[in-house]
Amino acid sequence: MATAVQIVFDCADPDRLATFWAGALHYKKQDPPPGFDTWQAFLKAQGIPESEWNSASAVVDPDAGGPRIYFQQVPEPKTVKNRVHLDLNVGGPRTGPPEERRRLIDTEVERLIGLGARKARSLEERGEYFVNMFDPEGNEFDVQ
Repeated sequence: MATAVQIVFDCADPDRLATFWAGALHYKKQDPPPGFDTWQAFLKAQGIPESEWNSASAVVDPDAGGPRIYFQQVPEPKTVKNRVHLDLNVGGPRTGPPEERRRLIDTEVERLIGLGARKARSLEERGEYFVNMFDPEGNEFDVQ
């Protein structure tokens, strides 16, 4: 049996990054525990000071197929290139027409820019087209 994984992002603003990645991946923010209508109600019931309510957030696949992604607030900013990054595979089968893959990728890049991402550069390597991007806190990811 495979080991389940969770992907963790260190960040300055967990809610902002969770909102971006939920939109980018077609995920949703994780629902609060049973018995609570909101995370704020849960955190208040737990005695967590309001100043700490944005110390963490998470997004989940609404179809329960993908990993949970957790965002935790850390005091230090991102300073160097990611050692791990996400590839968003939106271009369809690699056996399809290259022009169609490029169109699908470019369309998704524009949608992600609308959510707050920044485009770094478009690349063609080994016959593959992909676009390097940055999320709202500067974490690198690729759209391919």
